[in-house]
Amino acid sequence: MTDSSTQSAETLGFQAEVKQLLHLMIHSLYSNKEIFLRELVSNASDACDKLRFEALDKPELLEGGEELAITIDYDKDAHTLTISDNGIGLSREEAVANLGTIARSGTREFFSQLTGDKQKDAQLIGQFGVGFYSSFIVADKVTVISRRAGLPADQGVRWESDGQGEFTIAQADKATRGTDIILHLRADEDELLNGWKLREILRRYSDHISLPVRMYKEEWDSEKSEQVKTAELESVNQASALWTRSKSDITDEQYKEFYKHVSHDFEDPLAWTHNRVEGRSEYTQLLYIPKRAPFDLWDRDAKRGVKLYVRRVFIMDDAEQLLPNYLRFVRGVIDSADLPLNVSREILQESRDVRAIREGSTKRILSLLEELAENRAEDYALFWTGFGQVLKEGTGEDFANQERIAKLLRFASTHSEDATQAVSLTDYVGRMKEGQDKIYYVTADSHAAALASPHLEVFRKKGIEVLLLSDRVDEWMLSYLREFDGKSLVSVAKGGLELDDLADEEEKKRRAEVAEQFKPLVERLQKSLEARVKEVRTSSRLVDSPACIVVGENELSPHLQRMLQAAGQSAPDIKPTLEINPEHALLARIQAASDDQFDEWANVLLDQALLVEGNALPDAAGFVQRLNKLLLQ
Repeated sequence: MTDSSTQSAETLGFQAEVKQLLHLMIHSLYSNKEIFLRELVSNASDACDKLRFEALDKPELLEGGEELAITIDYDKDAHTLTISDNGIGLSREEAVANLGTIARSGTREFFSQLTGDKQKDAQLIGQFGVGFYSSFIVADKVTVISRRAGLPADQGVRWESDGQGEFTIAQADKATRGTDIILHLRADEDELLNGWKLREILRRYSDHISLPVRMYKEEWDSEKSEQVKTAELESVNQASALWTRSKSDITDEQYKEFYKHVSHDFEDPLAWTHNRVEGRSEYTQLLYIPKRAPFDLWDRDAKRGVKLYVRRVFIMDDAEQLLPNYLRFVRGVIDSADLPLNVSREILQESRDVRAIREGSTKRILSLLEELAENRAEDYALFWTGFGQVLKEGTGEDFANQERIAKLLRFASTHSEDATQAVSLTDYVGRMKEGQDKIYYVTADSHAAALASPHLEVFRKKGIEVLLLSDRVDEWMLSYLREFDGKSLVSVAKGGLELDDLADEEEKKRRAEVAEQFKPLVERLQKSLEARVKEVRTSSRLVDSPACIVVGENELSPHLQRMLQAAGQSAPDIKPTLEINPEHALLARIQAASDDQFDEWANVLLDQALLVEGNALPDAAGFVQRLNKLLLQ
């Protein structure tokens, strides 16, 4: 299969991350070792796709125009298995870069998550996508002989390694373009030197490949009493793009294997949608929702998007323009009948056809999520755990679908103190108290902090549900999601909170009397704290706590201010309002304090309220000194 001669070799070292990946992969993935063949065939398919795309502008790269194909062969005597393709091939520089390093964003973070637990590591490694390196699961030496299309025959390259830390690379003669990967199998891998076994693996894992995957025909040799290879090649797969087939002709298993091909994920997808769209734009979409979030979901530099084909010709791996950013977790293929074959990323941004594909594909994914939420609650809960924060971004990015996205959102709430028990806004509205016309929420740095907020006290007393929001994206989301089902979303920590609608006449009368009774104390506190607070007033929201801080309706919440500061951004210096619970015993103690102690008590009261909100004190040492002084007195 190979026709090369090799010149002097150079020895180079693997990137450190490659060494770590090889070690962990061989030990973690061995129980599922057959995936190596899927990965190598998938890479070979990609190489052929890339050649077909580059040949649109440079037809001479096809070098004679033979059919693009992948060939699998084995040699029992040499104990080798060879995967060959006549795709784009590799130059020397590409061989060093692609086979010796992992040039992928988020690599360091990925390796920091590996634990040495085989089961957990196998799942993570699967998300990372091991590709070529999976060869070393079954081989103790791998030889790659390749020539990039367009280079002369003597500009081939031979790469070889035992996976222990180094590889050799040398110039080689190769008459044909493309790549041969020769696996020198481990001693206990004899079952891979069997045509029937290889065909069984290929049909299971690679039947969806749109190129022919070929092996030499075999026939029974009565003298040797075994199957022997003939000189004739035959295709062992259907060799038609899976997304072009009728849905009725595709099994769930084939859909799942195709997902693993396009995503390099080892797990099955959570759900998928396969449709042919006709009308103003004609295209086919096969889109998948993964089970788990990839490690680089929040990496701004990570490649996004689905595979784009035009009339079955591969165009690009990561066409991010075909779906909005908040659906960046979606994997799959979109095949357009209308876009030009020489489409560029710039054309994608401006194309009317692309806008139609984007809108149609977005609606399909939202419909799929709605179906999951309605009929497969456990699967939707799994989706929400992995991708909920990303979906929340859609409230500000996709105003046309904001209402649909809002119905898909899930939140923790005081309805259940279990943080994993998420409720929808529809659930919340259905449980609203008589006379309640607002959806109440509180934001905090963590679920525990939200649950402990003093702002919840009157709501607990009245049995009114409050949403507990602690994701970093929540404050941003709330700047766009102002209402749901005609009900305003209102922060319980904002100063303009109107609870009179939920109070009876006796309660309103009692509040007015308390405000009048403690007016001198409020004025005294206001004077003492005038440099630190905008206002002091009696509170209608506190039951058990002595005080809390609130901000104006249109001011940044303390939580958002902390987030901005943590991100290195400037936040306006906002003086909070201090609300006091005059019926709390501590307020009675403060009211009775002498003039020389009153300022100390007032500042301690404010500092406590700031601490409960999660704020850093402007003068922590002063707080400790004041508190110690008061305790000693």
